[in-house]
Amino acid sequence: MTVGAEFATRTAPFRPELLAHCYRMLGSIHEAEDLVQETMLRAWRAADRFDERKASLRTWLYRIATNACLTALEQRGNRALPTGLVGPSRELVLNPPRYPEISWLEPIPDVLLGNSADDPATVVAARSGIRLAFIAALQHLPARQRAVLILRDVLAWSAAEVADLLDTSPAAVNSALQRAHAHLEKVAPMLDQMSESLSPDERATVDRYMHYFGKADMRGLAEVLREDVVIEMPPALVWFAGRVDVLEFFTGKICAEPGKWRFIRTAANTQPAAACYLRDAEGIYRAQSIHVLTVTDSAIDKITVFLEPKLFVRFGLPATL
Repeated sequence: MTVGAEFATRTAPFRPELLAHCYRMLGSIHEAEDLVQETMLRAWRAADRFDERKASLRTWLYRIATNACLTALEQRGNRALPTGLVGPSRELVLNPPRYPEISWLEPIPDVLLGNSADDPATVVAARSGIRLAFIAALQHLPARQRAVLILRDVLAWSAAEVADLLDTSPAAVNSALQRAHAHLEKVAPMLDQMSESLSPDERATVDRYMHYFGKADMRGLAEVLREDVVIEMPPALVWFAGRVDVLEFFTGKICAEPGKWRFIRTAANTQPAAACYLRDAEGIYRAQSIHVLTVTDSAIDKITVFLEPKLFVRFGLPATL
């Protein structure tokens, strides 16, 4: 086995968790993939200087990846969702304008976060702290505070380990963590109440959502939406709050007739998601959007619709049905 092949074999198991780490930092799956590739390239070039007596391979890779992310964040702004930029729409907008020039938060397909054949510790590291609301909240933090919070709270590193990675002191790490916690409490106070897994009833709720949406059944949709449900649709800079407004939006155009839509169940950010296909004039269902759903107490309280057909490739989904 060549040196390059041996290096690739040793580092390959860490790719899913490094991808998740870079995604948490950047809020973009395509940028995270680029940074993981850059991390591996930097590591390969410096392989002769790696000393396993000083740090494990995993720690060394995280150091490279974190520093690469911090450098990348110096050169661009944070990513956002519409709910983080403007207030809810007070009037029905059936064809909201799109703003592709805004750096929007992107979903990450669960298929990229490891599988049952991977090392369990690696899967946990990849899938923890990846929910969409948490990633959106992280975008409000300064880059180094973001790194500290991810390493300490999500990956459970000690203050000393984080200090060594960031070339600072444990006291500075603890101070940064306190400030990060205080900031998140202001921008997203309900984060700690979010469940990381779905109950059977909640899974059934997702199936009912897809069924009723496809049938243009507003009465059925009303049963699966919480009264305070929110829907947002990046890159459209508009969102609606409340079951009445959301259903009015659906009725106005989205669910105008039965059979207009078809869905494939998928998952993103460890949350249930629905890949949505729109029927064209020729009767072909074409990839249209990914609906990432937040389910609480067997009802949907948030629908984040990513209006980007190119995402279907990353989810391993067909372009047409």
